[in-house]
Amino acid sequence: MQMSERTIVNKLDLEGYIDRFKQFLARDKAVAMPGDINQHHRYIKALSGVQFPPPKQVPNLERELNLIKKQGVLGLEEIFAFVTMISYFNRLKALSFPQPLGSWIGEIEIPDEIMEILGYFTEEGEINPERDPDLMGVEQALKRNRSEIKETLYRLTHSAKLADYLVDTQIHYHGGEETLLVRGGFNNALKATVAGRSAGGFFYIIPQAVTHLKEKEAALLSSRSEIIYRYCQEISARFFKWERFLAFIDKAYDRFDHYQARVAFARANEYEFVLPQKQKGVVLHDFAHPAIEDPVPVSIDMSKPILLITGVNAGGKTMLLKSLLSAVFMSKYLLPFKCDAARTRVGHYKSIEAVIDDPQSVKNDISTFAGRMQEFAKLFEKRDAIVGVDEIELGTDSDEAASLFRVMLEALKERGISFVVTTHHKRLASLMASDDDVELVAALYDEERRVPIYTFLQGSIGKSYAFETAQRYGVPPAIVNRAKTVYGEDKENLNELIEKSTALERQMRQKIAQIEAERKAVERQKLRLVEEEEKLKEQHRKALATLENRYNAATKKAREALKVKESAEGRRLLNEAHKRKSMPVKAPQTPAEPLKEGDKVKYRSHKGKLLSIRGENATIIVDGLKMRVPLKELKRRQETPKAKIPKQSKKATHHVDKGSAGVSVKLLGMYADEAIDTVDKFLSDALVNGLNEVQIIHGTGSGVLAKLVTEYLKKHPKIQKFYRMPGNLGVTIVEL
Repeated sequence: MQMSERTIVNKLDLEGYIDRFKQFLARDKAVAMPGDINQHHRYIKALSGVQFPPPKQVPNLERELNLIKKQGVLGLEEIFAFVTMISYFNRLKALSFPQPLGSWIGEIEIPDEIMEILGYFTEEGEINPERDPDLMGVEQALKRNRSEIKETLYRLTHSAKLADYLVDTQIHYHGGEETLLVRGGFNNALKATVAGRSAGGFFYIIPQAVTHLKEKEAALLSSRSEIIYRYCQEISARFFKWERFLAFIDKAYDRFDHYQARVAFARANEYEFVLPQKQKGVVLHDFAHPAIEDPVPVSIDMSKPILLITGVNAGGKTMLLKSLLSAVFMSKYLLPFKCDAARTRVGHYKSIEAVIDDPQSVKNDISTFAGRMQEFAKLFEKRDAIVGVDEIELGTDSDEAASLFRVMLEALKERGISFVVTTHHKRLASLMASDDDVELVAALYDEERRVPIYTFLQGSIGKSYAFETAQRYGVPPAIVNRAKTVYGEDKENLNELIEKSTALERQMRQKIAQIEAERKAVERQKLRLVEEEEKLKEQHRKALATLENRYNAATKKAREALKVKESAEGRRLLNEAHKRKSMPVKAPQTPAEPLKEGDKVKYRSHKGKLLSIRGENATIIVDGLKMRVPLKELKRRQETPKAKIPKQSKKATHHVDKGSAGVSVKLLGMYADEAIDTVDKFLSDALVNGLNEVQIIHGTGSGVLAKLVTEYLKKHPKIQKFYRMPGNLGVTIVEL
């Protein structure tokens, strides 16, 4: 982190939180992530829903990357650090991640030459001896030589010749060498080299019998080092070829490390992520500052540029200020924290400033107030910032300071700077309470128990409860009572009047704002209904056009069928066209217009006219009698136009018997073609009107009409069945 960020972390009491977070990182780095924060949030969200292996610890490799650029030779541990990162991504590529994380990891292509290097190493970071016969021989020789050293020392510890001089039978490591611990005079029994002396005056010795084995081991280790150095040269040369890939994989490892550390940190502490939004302001719900054990959850709405916190001493005003700024800081760097994320909203700010500590300096001859002025002067060089100021009038006369800070806050607000301000003095609060850009918050106090409750009330000015706080911390009651007398009742009454007037003014402004919001909502609803009505009308028009097109197409097919096919198929298509043509289309429902004076209305079973409307009641006139009735029980009366009675066609020979459910047609005296056409039209009308059963009266006579009707009905596609009426063979019953 930059110096300013470290300072903010200290001022907001986030040091412990940041230290706990860094324990989840695979290597030490700054908290900030370069790049698009929205993209980072999408990747973190995707990673939060899956399980993944934690990355291994690796050092920062900036120096090693520079050495590769210069064609230098890396050490084995340095090479293995790159191998560790590449192996981790190779392992991740085998897993299934949700998008967009899956695409990012899937697009990381590891070159074949680099993949080959991964096979050189064991999991412990050593060159695998199985891939090199020379190295395998050296490793086996070392193993045998070390076994011989242990066996030689074991024999000596159990030798009768040396038994009187041995302090114990253990093998001691001194300076990295295997030695025996013996008493003085050991040279009479054994030739050896003294490696050192113990605190008890004994000697650590290396027997001469082991010395030549040690020399052999040194030679083997030297050979092993030469082989490993040859590998380091070969791999470093290959790394130089793929230097850009290694630089990419180093950045990618850091990037994924940022993501996994945040996800693991959130899981371990049940924290949630809040993505900063473009809209300014901070809305916290059930927020808990990470530095507080068992905190009271904070819910606060800072939608306005200035939040002014007043109220009881030691009631949590400063911690509320730090909570708001901490939420902005953690959200800015996508660090998770405890809150109700669904209801929490944090705006994005370019910088975060905290004017919290007493700036007084004896060394630089700066007073408290002068130091505050220096800090405020620097703010006039900033834009798009959120600033926390604790005890704003500290160090000078509160009345003069109130006027000065009011003007400065208003000027800085115009530069896009938001403020969280705490104060004990009501003068500044009363001066700024009428400003629509200022939100007042009071720290609450339990007067019965005489303790702060660490909760906050928005929209009011709080008392400082200085006398109660003094008494709570042990100041004698007599002293407190004398102070109350000196303070005076008129001052206390003035404070109460300020609080009440400010509260009333804010209530009035809130009501005006609420009414204006409701008016705008009604306007939006009206506009929406008009748009919906136009949409329904357009849908109705399109439906009518579609049906008209279907009818025209059906009649065209019928005419074509009549020309090229038998008449029965043509009649069927004409029936289908008539059916579509006569199909009713429901008009779209449009919102009912409100009743107005002069409308014709219906009240229960009475028909009348609406004379006037008063509130929820209306006056109507029914048959010359005025009546006052509930408005909601009135309905608009629609005048039903008189139906036109169609003229009967001379050829019409069918009728609807209204007294029964059946419909009949008479064919008596008709020619064959005339009879078939009449039956065809009759059945089409019956189908359109939804009739289930009809009668065809053809008589008995010579039986020609009966035979024609029977042949026609057999070919009709819409006939379920037909039969002669029992007892009257001159009538055929048709079921549709």
